[in-house]
Parts: sequence; C-alpha cells; structure tokens
Amino acid sequence: MKKIIALTLAAIIAVSMVALFAGCGTKGETEKETLVMATNAAFPPYEYKDGDSFAGIDVEIAEKIAEKLGMELKIEDVEFGSIIGGVQTGKFDMGMAGMTVTEERKQSVNFSKTYQKAKQVVIVKEGSAIKSLDDLKDDGTMKYGVQQDTTGDIYASDTPEKGGYGEANVIRYKVGADAVQALVAGKVNAVIIDNEPAKSFVNSNKGLTILDGAWVEEEYAIAVSKENNELLEKINKALDELEKDGTIKSIVDKYIKA
Repeated sequence: MKKIIALTLAAIIAVSMVALFAGCGTKGETEKETLVMATNAAFPPYEYKDGDSFAGIDVEIAEKIAEKLGMELKIEDVEFGSIIGGVQTGKFDMGMAGMTVTEERKQSVNFSKTYQKAKQVVIVKEGSAIKSLDDLKDDGTMKYGVQQDTTGDIYASDTPEKGGYGEANVIRYKVGADAVQALVAGKVNAVIIDNEPAKSFVNSNKGLTILDGAWVEEEYAIAVSKENNELLEKINKALDELEKDGTIKSIVDKYIKA
C-alpha cells in the first residue's frame, strides 16, 4: 500500500512539474520583454502628448527600435534633468528626448549613433531691439530663458569666455513652453532652445520670431547605461537598418516639413 501511495504521489508531482514548466514556456513565448524609454514629453515635434498618448519623432523611432528588438515599448514621461541619472542607475533602459551628445553627459552614459542633427536658435519678440545673434550681450542687460538641464541651459550659463552669458543672466524653466511664456510676459529678453520646438512655440504664440542662423549646432542620440553594451549594440543595429531603409527619414519628414 505504501508503495502504491508513493508511486501515486510521484506521478502527481511529475504531472505538476510538467504543467509548471509548460506554463513558463507559454508565458515566455507570448509575453514580450519591456523596453523602458525615458523622455520629456514637452518637446514637439520630437516628443509630446496627444491626448493620453505619446507622439513625435523620437516616439515613433523608439517604437520601430522596440519592434526590431522584439520588445514592448514603455514610455516614462519625466523631467528632462532626471533622464541621464535614471538611465545611469538602470531605472530606464534608454533616454530619448531630443538629447544632444555632450562630453559631460558621456561621462555618465553611453550614446548610440546619431539619428538626427539639430541646432539651437534664439526666439525674441517681434520688434525687439535684438535683431540678430550679434545683438545678444553678456553684460548683464539681458536675461535669457532656457529649459533647465538642456544644452541651451548648459551653453548659455557658461562664462562669456566660453561663449555663454554667465549663469546670473540665465533663467531656467522646467519646460520650454514656460520659458516661452516668460518671454511673452517680458520676464526674459530671449529664449534659447532647439530649432524645431522653437518653430512650434512661435507658431502657437503670436508676436514672436526666431533670429536667423544657428546659435549652436548639435546631434541627437539615445542614452544607454554604460553597463548595458548589449542593448547599445542592438539599438545601433536597429538604427542602421531604419536609416538604410528610409524609415527614419520618413518619420522626420512626417513631422518636419521642408
């Protein structure tokens, strides 16, 4: 009798183990691994909210990358200044937010290949005494609005000897739209920001204009943890493929009209 009971228990355990492993296998086949992207969705046309959804150039490129990697994209909308730290610690898999490659940022994270070139421009009020980039001064008579932690902030806050206007002459805002509203209200003399968002802000706020010329030129790339070279290689491979088949160009052209 004991032998029969033992055999019965063994059979039950065996069936349970088969069911357990079969269940695990099914889950692995049906559920995709998640690719967590950190962004700041207040930077049109690269990333912004469209109702409850995310839209923009970076969003669509990220979706294509996730598709190439066989992963499910999850987007976290955070303050721009927290993206690098979050990627560095592994809280986010990658940071994609119209992010310029700088030497300072490269000390904390690795960057993918460049997927878009951009430039910083200057927005002023129509009729302003500031008619060109040459009229911008670092003598304390002008205040410049920027989005905090962006390259506009980094470069403008630098010393005049390094091409900036001095930190005392720069006013930081959490999002670019707040800096633009400060310009409209006369709290700053100019706003330094990326060209495409600048065009969007000028189109939606009467009485503003963009000065001719680039204040500085830069390149956008995707931030990845220095501890995750495997993901970086996969992202670069995906970007290569998306560039070669014209996908990136078609996405950019959809949002940025020539």
